[in-house]
Amino acid sequence: LFAKLEAFNPMGSVKDRMALAVIEDAEARGKLVAGQTVVEATSGNTGIGLAMVCARKGYPLVIVMAENFSVERRRLMRFLGARVVLTPAALKGSGMLAKARELASVHGWFLPSQFDNEANARAHQFTTASEILADFADAAPTHWVTGSGTGGTLLGVGRVLRRAWPQMKIIVCEPDNAPLLASGIAMPAPAADGSMVSHPQFRPHLMQGWTPDFIAPLLQRARDEHLIDEVLPVAGALALKTARELAQREGILAGISGGATVAGALMLSSRLPAGSRLLAM
Repeated sequence: LFAKLEAFNPMGSVKDRMALAVIEDAEARGKLVAGQTVVEATSGNTGIGLAMVCARKGYPLVIVMAENFSVERRRLMRFLGARVVLTPAALKGSGMLAKARELASVHGWFLPSQFDNEANARAHQFTTASEILADFADAAPTHWVTGSGTGGTLLGVGRVLRRAWPQMKIIVCEPDNAPLLASGIAMPAPAADGSMVSHPQFRPHLMQGWTPDFIAPLLQRARDEHLIDEVLPVAGALALKTARELAQREGILAGISGGATVAGALMLSSRLPAGSRLLAM
């Protein structure tokens, strides 16, 4: 079992890659100009990455975040100069996304739209996936295990690894009590006023950064491109336990989603034949 450790990114998470990518893509396309405010909905790590990039490039940043997400992420974003707008927990991920869209529309702010921005996936095609290919040049993994929030990592890395190693299986973990992918149920149509409707299988869960109450367009694209071979349910309590064990036994400080991915990979490994090579994000 191998782990792709993303803590060496400047702000400590995989989201730093896409934060830089979506801003520089918008600059290149003329969608973001000097002094313009950036606004995004996030559970935390994308906001921290964007706060770093916007601080360096001089863009004001407003982050919209549900009030039930972790306080330390909120403090980090404010420390980096971002404004944080909290939305009611009852409105879930779709509520914070609706608020970000509203603020962008009213004020003319730039919305990166991380859930539906191909630059998110491209960042992982050209960086994350390339690193994996280089590190496994001697022998390919038999399985790649990941989770999904926006679907950007899954889509970008999945496209490259599928081409390079067609026999490799891509396993996507999701909370066992919120089986949006496993259910096979499509997203409901928007309400009459155009607002997003929550997926019927969504339930509150512990994996912050994973599985909002909707299937993100990038995640749907990964499904449409047949980049998911198996969906693996992971219990929140097991994710927390595994994150703690990573810290206390390996010296790896991972979040809940990192713990969940490793927990899923360990569960998977127990039923695989000897000689299998698993890579967990």
